[in-house]
Amino acid sequence: MEVLTQDQKAAYDRDGYLVLERRLTTDQLSILHAEIDRYTAKARGLTEGTEELDLEDSHTPDAPRLRRIKLPHRHSDVFRDLMLSDTILAPARDLIGPDLRLHTTKLNMKEAGYGAAVEWHQDFAFYPHTNDAVLAVGVILDDMGPENGPLMVFPGSHRGPINDHHAGGYFVGAMDLERDGFDMADAVPLMGPAGSISLHHGRIVHGSALNTSTRSRRILFYEMMAADAWPIMGSMTKFSDLADYDARMLCGTSRQPRLADTPVRIPLPAPPIGKTIYEIQKGLQTRSFETARD
Repeated sequence: MEVLTQDQKAAYDRDGYLVLERRLTTDQLSILHAEIDRYTAKARGLTEGTEELDLEDSHTPDAPRLRRIKLPHRHSDVFRDLMLSDTILAPARDLIGPDLRLHTTKLNMKEAGYGAAVEWHQDFAFYPHTNDAVLAVGVILDDMGPENGPLMVFPGSHRGPINDHHAGGYFVGAMDLERDGFDMADAVPLMGPAGSISLHHGRIVHGSALNTSTRSRRILFYEMMAADAWPIMGSMTKFSDLADYDARMLCGTSRQPRLADTPVRIPLPAPPIGKTIYEIQKGLQTRSFETARD
């Protein structure tokens, strides 16, 4: 173990999540906030999203509202350097092993007063693999409390089935919570001061409400898996060839696939609209969270 205790590892195995408080310094946070400001300035004047930026439905060119920075590690040295640091990789290695491969990165903005909700889902429904050594590391960039739409999880749900994320004959990337036997009263919010880190299992049921507070709730996600977890055909994991796939190694070496008795569903037929979860989830027929009013 590099940074976690055996008790923390046992808690993650039991509950499917951890929160590690104050892992980033004030100086690190200032650099990350300045980088976000640089992207936010790019949104001014845009009439539609770009390869880098996903816009809120209420965005206008004169009043820019940024919903997500897409794949920030590809176009920001700041976010890439943090991704490759022991701050991010050490706890992940403690939980799923020394050989790690990147799946994706994203920075969800959740700005004050309107930050979009994300409906209940399991990451593993989007990208099933040959085993479930899959997790997401979340970097909490603002103080996160119950009123500003924190990530919420159902403890232990990572040991259950992969629930149906389809509606109307398509994959919509979201669950019908009541149908699947969950009560929102049992959900646990993952909160902490700015600079904290959360880790959640790829199979855990999670979501987040609209940010109706007066404070931003920005969180940067690095999603990764053990190098011996390989995507199953039909997964939303995309790569052009083996060289491209191996270029996503974060640390360690590429491994032969390991097959495990892990429940899977395939995210097909593909959603008819959208490339981000916000657009895909518009196909959901029964929503759990309020949507932005303006």
